[in-house]
Amino acid sequence: MIPIRDDTPRSSTPYVTYFIIALNVLVFLFELTAQANGQLDALIRQFGVIPHRFTQDLSGPHLDLAGAFVPILTAMFLHGSWLHIIGNMWTLWIFGDNIEDYLGHFPYLLFYLITGVVAFLTHIALNPNSRVPTVGASGAIAGVMGAYFLLYAGARVLVWFPPIFFFHLPAWLVLGYWFVIQFLTGTATSIANTSATGGVAVWAHVGGFLAGMALIKLLPARIRGQRYGAW
Repeated sequence: MIPIRDDTPRSSTPYVTYFIIALNVLVFLFELTAQANGQLDALIRQFGVIPHRFTQDLSGPHLDLAGAFVPILTAMFLHGSWLHIIGNMWTLWIFGDNIEDYLGHFPYLLFYLITGVVAFLTHIALNPNSRVPTVGASGAIAGVMGAYFLLYAGARVLVWFPPIFFFHLPAWLVLGYWFVIQFLTGTATSIANTSATGGVAVWAHVGGFLAGMALIKLLPARIRGQRYGAW
């Protein structure tokens, strides 16, 4: 089930969403250059989130806050493949503009970064000994999805069921289904203890989604009366 577009109106231009997408694309192009030079692995290990390194930086004899938290910010703008970045940026394109419209440009940027940080911290908390680098904007984008789930639950989302089927479904169903799949996958991964071998950081998605739901309730709306199909 792949979302194609939504029908929620907006009243402003989502400059921050455009900027985030452009920045992620530029960073990914830089990654391709690093890959061609044989430096991509070193780049990912330096600027990606490695839970074991994070816990060591905070618990070792020499406390290193910058070493612990800077990779959490930089990892949000790194991606592992074309499919990874296209999926993330497409989802942000669909849902991010309405959250930016609701919050305003600068509060939306803070919202995006905070939910991204919470997402990575959730991943670290549940995988503290993992030495596998984690990268991607999906935790922050999950925060956007969580906010959208609350604000625009009744919006209609056009989804594609490969290979040929297209349906309009309510946003609460599309996003709720996605969240449940992430939670169940994370639970199964934790039970099987397979997180240390790599894969998708689904607990980051869960943490980001819940953080987005909580934070959108705390932050004031820029424009009242723009909520569509809300719960």
